Amino acid sequence: MTGTTNASSHKFSLAAKAKDYYQLIKFSLSFMVVFSCVICYLLAPKIVDFDWGMIILLTIAGMLVTGSANAINQAVEKDTDAQMKRTSSRPVAAGRMSQQEAYIFAALSGLVGCAMMWYYFNLSAALLSAFSLFLYAFIYTPLKKVNSTAVLVGAFPGAFPCLIGFVAGNDDFAVGGWILFGIQFLWQFPHFWAIAWVAHNDYSKVGFKLLPTDKGPTKFTALQAVMYSVLMIPVGVLPHYFGLTGATSMYIVIVCNLFMVMQSLRLYKEMDVKAARRVMFSSYIYLPIVFLALLADKVH
Repeated sequence: MTGTTNASSHKFSLAAKAKDYYQLIKFSLSFMVVFSCVICYLLAPKIVDFDWGMIILLTIAGMLVTGSANAINQAVEKDTDAQMKRTSSRPVAAGRMSQQEAYIFAALSGLVGCAMMWYYFNLSAALLSAFSLFLYAFIYTPLKKVNSTAVLVGAFPGAFPCLIGFVAGNDDFAVGGWILFGIQFLWQFPHFWAIAWVAHNDYSKVGFKLLPTDKGPTKFTALQAVMYSVLMIPVGVLPHYFGLTGATSMYIVIVCNLFMVMQSLRLYKEMDVKAARRVMFSSYIYLPIVFLALLADKVH
């Protein structure tokens, strides 16, 4: 009976540890980032067939690099996370995992992920992955308590996965990779400001400066969301203009961009958390529809 109890306890312990690492790497966020990376890899002109082995390797490498950045983020923001309701249950913040363990995991996963990018793809993808990790973990993360320019800085590592994927597939920094980077770069502003609007009370309590003004959610913030949503329209036309994708996806992207503009305008008009939440969820839907449409309409 004791042996059975010990075995059950051990299984429970392993399950709890696995759940902690799942939270440490922010799996849902990491998966969305890697999704963009893989789709942009497949959009590279040199990739003519689906090689599931390479797709799986890119997914693993991307998850390791992204997971490393998120682990450092949680280790650095241990005390801050503990003060916010939405993050207080994270493993480092809750005390279930030490900062040292999180840093060790981050170092190992980051090194392995970048090494995989180099070995299986190319040096450019590896160096860009390492730079993106550094920018997110060591520049964007501490800057959040200093100035709202953190959102601008964070938009670069947030969009680099598109460029990393394209470079991994094309072996160069061709214009197509920069266009895909631009789509995700601009998308992040209405997306992130909607999140910051919804979580403003929590963020302001711990000193995060993530909205465009120090006055909190204002008309100016909503106007910024509208402006970047509008800028997404001409950038969304560029994949077709440069011959990366066909006309069908261009029209789909334009419709999605107009939808984002409409939601941002509603935020400007209504100025409440409900409207901000609509922008946030619309942005979550936007990205997979746009990238899958581009992939389905890729010009071979």
